[in-house]
Amino acid sequence: MSETLAKMEQQSEDQMNGRDGSFPEDTEDTLKDMYLSFRLGDEDYCLEIRHVTEIVGIQKVTEVPDMPHYVKGVVNLRGQVIPVIDMRLRFNMMGRDYDERTCIVVINLRNGQVQVGLVVDTVNEVRSIEENNVSPPPKSGTGQCAQYIRGLGKVGDDVKIILDANKLLFEDEFASMGA
Repeated sequence: MSETLAKMEQQSEDQMNGRDGSFPEDTEDTLKDMYLSFRLGDEDYCLEIRHVTEIVGIQKVTEVPDMPHYVKGVVNLRGQVIPVIDMRLRFNMMGRDYDERTCIVVINLRNGQVQVGLVVDTVNEVRSIEENNVSPPPKSGTGQCAQYIRGLGKVGDDVKIILDANKLLFEDEFASMGA
């Protein structure tokens, strides 16, 4: 799994830098309809791969006082301090102890201006979900979690919940994390 993601990241970086003979404008098409699938509890969620910077194993998180309950703290990732959000807590799910499958998905928000780490139970795969297989989110969702859903991706007989990365945090939450 990590090899697949590493290959995709390298291809993406090569394209962005023009090392593969393509032009940087082609990058958007390469990543279109590509999603990172991960699990929280019994459900599979997806994020557009263009938001994902990297996936790292769970590591020491430094707690920061006066943060929302779902912000576990910050990590030092190669000299950059990144806030870490436990996605189970963000979605008002029951927390659980981290294990060897728990990982942090580092994503870019606000057009790359902000990096945030998302703690997930496990990363599944990078997969393609074509736009015509994505349905709009249900309108009946009145809970806070409903606003994070960009759509529902049909993959065979399964449904993947596609999240809108830029809506995982509200403006005031960005401010409280110093972003």
